[in-house]
Amino acid sequence: MRELTKYLKSYRKQVILGPIFKLIEAIFELIIPIVTAKIIDEGVLKADVPYVWKMGGIMLLLGVVGLCSTLVCQKMAAEASQGFGTVLRGELFRHINTLSYAEIDRFGTPSLITRLTNDVNQLQLAVAMLIRLVVRAPFLAIGAVIMAMTIDIPLAIIFVVATPLIGLALYLVMSRSIPFFKSIQKKLDAISRLSRESLSGVRVIRAFSRQEQETQRFANAAEEQAAVAVRVGKLSALLNPVTFAIVNFSILAIVWFGGYRVDNGVVSQGQIVALINYMNQTFLALVVVANLVVIFTKASASASRVNEVLQTETTVKDVAGIEDINTIPGAPKVEFRNVNFSYHHSGEYAIQNCSIAIESGETIGIIGGTGSGKSTLVNLIPRFYDVTEGQILLDGVDVRDYPFQILRNRVGIVLQQSELFTGTIRTNLQWGNADATDDELWQALKTAQAEDFVKALPKGLSSPVSQGGKNYSGGQRQRLAIARTLAKKPQVLILDDSSSALDFATDAALRRALKNETAGTTVFIVSQRVSSIRHADRIIVLDDGVVAGIGTHEELVQSCPVYQEICLSQMNREEVAK
Repeated sequence: MRELTKYLKSYRKQVILGPIFKLIEAIFELIIPIVTAKIIDEGVLKADVPYVWKMGGIMLLLGVVGLCSTLVCQKMAAEASQGFGTVLRGELFRHINTLSYAEIDRFGTPSLITRLTNDVNQLQLAVAMLIRLVVRAPFLAIGAVIMAMTIDIPLAIIFVVATPLIGLALYLVMSRSIPFFKSIQKKLDAISRLSRESLSGVRVIRAFSRQEQETQRFANAAEEQAAVAVRVGKLSALLNPVTFAIVNFSILAIVWFGGYRVDNGVVSQGQIVALINYMNQTFLALVVVANLVVIFTKASASASRVNEVLQTETTVKDVAGIEDINTIPGAPKVEFRNVNFSYHHSGEYAIQNCSIAIESGETIGIIGGTGSGKSTLVNLIPRFYDVTEGQILLDGVDVRDYPFQILRNRVGIVLQQSELFTGTIRTNLQWGNADATDDELWQALKTAQAEDFVKALPKGLSSPVSQGGKNYSGGQRQRLAIARTLAKKPQVLILDDSSSALDFATDAALRRALKNETAGTTVFIVSQRVSSIRHADRIIVLDDGVVAGIGTHEELVQSCPVYQEICLSQMNREEVAK
């Protein structure tokens, strides 16, 4: 947790003054039993009513001042903990957005969500408890023992014996339950993952009538988490009986031995009551300490999970301090030089020995079987991943020398999964170009074959978009995603199987519009359909990460067996030869 204390720098005043005010309240709390003893000994026993009223007023004043101190401390604890949580959550979210696909794939989306929410909340609670109770609880426990000694040292021996026994009981229970808290956090990750899968895939689940099976999967995960929590609860349940037994026997000992000392005139009845109060204060303070141990153990587990993300360095680093790139005139628009790529550097290459030069304005089709590396190849251009070996050049400059902002302004990609965001069609289309006018947006929609259905909407560009664009069909989402990328007018346009949900007529119209409206733009079309890429200037055929052929449709039909096989699986021989 020490690494995360830097996020508390802005709240030093609260972290320092909060415990001081809580300490003031604890001091007054330690004084109250003494006042109570005086009321009994000097007021009640002597029937001195004015004295009782006087000391009662003092007790009330102590309570009011203590309350005011507590309220100030609570306010400071709230400011510091919530501020800390806000700053940490913002920094964590910012850092996650710097990670490459490789790191995000490694952590998993559900785990990252849990760390952003549950783990940061746990750390917020720890900060609040740090300010409110870390000083107060030990001070009360030790202070109560010291105050007991000021009353009567022989009876205070009971405190000296009872306090370590209570502490030992707390330690034995907590030391056995603490290891389970990390396990609970992992179980919560699993529940989060299953929840996300089930809710995002609800249509698929219903299509296959898997509701009962998915409900059972979720129930099993919840039961596993509950089983661990119950086990912790059973261990913690031992806490109260054991500690209460020690405290009650201690109070019994105080009354028993104190009675003899009262008879002998060594201590007064009021002092016995004060000693009982101090015993209860010691017990309650130690219980608070035990709860703090639980809270800080959970927080420690959460801190390690948060730090794991914050300390993870992205494998795809941005280039800082560069405002423009001096490109090489006459160089190919995009060039792959001896590119090899392996996920997680496992040694198994997803792309092998790829060397291709693509000129400005060319339309390149990319085709291959499932898992052949089509998406991997185009994802390397905007640096979603970095090549393992070799180079990818844009206008003669290695893409690793481009700042992300410049590179991704020049390279526009429409991914297989069409993600839209809550807002309106206009706000979604302006993602790549915030200054785009409505005319430019309509032109992008027209090229993407989305103009007609958007115009048919009652609010047009102002029509709402729900989370993920679920209020539109798959084909509509794909066309809106294409229009969003077109609106930023990229120099290189990558369509990664982004028309798979479109019918053949719309797909053909889209390709014609792209050819007419994006003159000068280098276009990559990744597709499983031969019809989508057959009219491209050149086609790249991939087979298990290796370039099996490059050429026009007619050339590949004659020279590339892999391409011939793909074509014949979708068309008859006459259609292939046309």
